[in-house]
Formats: sequence, C-alpha cells, structure tokens
Amino acid sequence: MKYSLIIPVYNRPDEVDELLESLTTQTFTDFEVIVVEDGSARPCRDVVEKYTGRMAVRYFMKPNSGPGQTRNYGAERAEGEFLIVLDSDCILPPGYLQAVEDELQREPADAFGGPDHAHESFTNVQKAINYAMTSFFTTGGIRGGKKKMDKFYPRSFNMGIRRDVYNALGGFSKMRFGEDIDFSIRIFKNGYRCRLFPGAWVWHKRRTDMKKFFKQVHNFGIARINLYKKYPESLKLVHLLPAVFTLGVAFLLLVSPFCIWSLSLIALFAVIIFLDSSVQNRSLAIGALSVGAAFIQLIGYGSGFLRTWWQRCVLGKDEFSAFQKNFYK
Repeated sequence: MKYSLIIPVYNRPDEVDELLESLTTQTFTDFEVIVVEDGSARPCRDVVEKYTGRMAVRYFMKPNSGPGQTRNYGAERAEGEFLIVLDSDCILPPGYLQAVEDELQREPADAFGGPDHAHESFTNVQKAINYAMTSFFTTGGIRGGKKKMDKFYPRSFNMGIRRDVYNALGGFSKMRFGEDIDFSIRIFKNGYRCRLFPGAWVWHKRRTDMKKFFKQVHNFGIARINLYKKYPESLKLVHLLPAVFTLGVAFLLLVSPFCIWSLSLIALFAVIIFLDSSVQNRSLAIGALSVGAAFIQLIGYGSGFLRTWWQRCVLGKDEFSAFQKNFYK
C-alpha cells in the first residue's frame, strides 16, 4: 500500500460523504482511507459503509480527544508507506494523488503538503473566507503556499509524511491548536526534508460563517504564542503583522473623532480587499463579504496573539486555548 489517507471527523457526515466521493475519482488508486470518528454526536459510519465496495476504507470510533490525537489513532492503524492527513471538509480533485506520486518520483521528500482553493459549489461566505486565508493582503503570503519560501510548513488539512518519519517523531503533540505547525517544526528540527507540492491542492471549505471563522483564527493567534514558548526561534517578524494591524485599527478608530483622515486609511484597505477579491472571484458580492472576512481574519488572529502574549509572556501563565468545543463546528 503506497498511501494511507487519514481523516479525523467530528459531526461532519455530509462533508465526509463529499470527500469520500471525490476519492472514488482518483486516477492513482494505490491507497487506503482511514476515517476516525472523534466522539461525534452525529457519526458518519453509515456514510463510510456506502463506500466499502468502491475503495479500501476503514472506520473507527473513539472518545473525543481533539484532531491531533485522532490523527495519531488513525496513523497507528495505517498500512501505507506514506500517511496523508486531510481535514474532513476537503474535496480532492481527480489528479491529487497522481500529483503527489509524480512529485515523489521526481524528487524524494520525507514530508510534504499542498495549497487549497475554493470550489465553485462553495457558498459566497466560504469563498470570502478562502480569500481571506490565502490573499497576499492578509496572511496568505505567510501561511506557506509559495515556492519562494525558504521553508514550507504544511498544514494538517493537506499534509503528507513518510510513515517511518511519523513514527520516529511520535506523531502529533497534545496541543489542541497549532499542533500541525508544531509537527512541521519538529520535522525540520530533526533534519527531515519537507517540500511544497503545488499540484497536490485540495478544495477546502473551512468555516461556514463569520462567527465560526473568528473563533478559528483567534485560536490560531493563541497557538502562535504557545508555539513561541516551545520554540522561540519559530516566531518571525511576519507573525506580528496581524497584531500590528489590530492595534493600528484600534488606534485609528480612537483618534477618528479628532482626525477624520484616520478612517480613510481603514477605508483604503477595505477598498483594496473589495477590488482584489471581486476580480479574483468575479463577484462583487464575494468582494464585499471578503472585506468583512479579511478584517475578521486579521483582528481575530491579532487579538488572540496579543491576548496570549499578555497572559503567557507578561503574566507567566500556562498554555491555554479558547473555543475548544467549537474546533470542528
């Protein structure tokens, strides 16, 4: 078996159905699928059973422990030479696994990952959120989707690794958020090679509304400081940008009664986002939603970063995270 696809699931039977359906169209077929239910109230066993005759797929149920430990549970039961971790809200194009195979044949790698895109069937909100997470004007340029980056840190929505390397590193840590970056850091620290596979991209739904999106990115900001406390060298200047943006917006709003031009700076950023997203998505409606998504993405991350910096670096408190019960929701 060449590849084992590991999918942690929490209350997402419909999304799992879409993901498994997309796997039936893969042009490269030497793979198995391991679906691990993480204590869901709405299990997807019946969904998985529909595909047992169409691919090599196994289903497991376990008590809730979070995504990282659920991936480890699946990895322990995998038989493939390479493990590929996917989020349950992803959809794979038919050539995904063939693109992975072609890259590995061209140049070996111990670990790898690929970018994500918005599918045409996604809602306008999901497309706006995708824009906010991938745009040059937000944090898309620092998330690891460019060939020019000196190091590529794969994220767990689309991450591959040799099984022996996974085992040598002990899998994902017990961090509730940021566990994929933690894993990527350990890949590099132990001398393994990680590469970006541009052709191995996925459609990624992410969150379905702005409130859930804020909770997600707020935890991303928290995770960045938690990672800094474990690996001080991992914090780069670019990681401060959302916090700087958050403080800048707060300052401009405070001085706006005295300096009306301060609002024009916020408006200028909004116009840039609106125009860029409208052109990329060919939709004024998505462009307008992207303005809100961009502000939520930057301020959500920035506020989480600042909150945790104060709690951990100034007050010396222990690691924490917020909205734990809403991770998959």
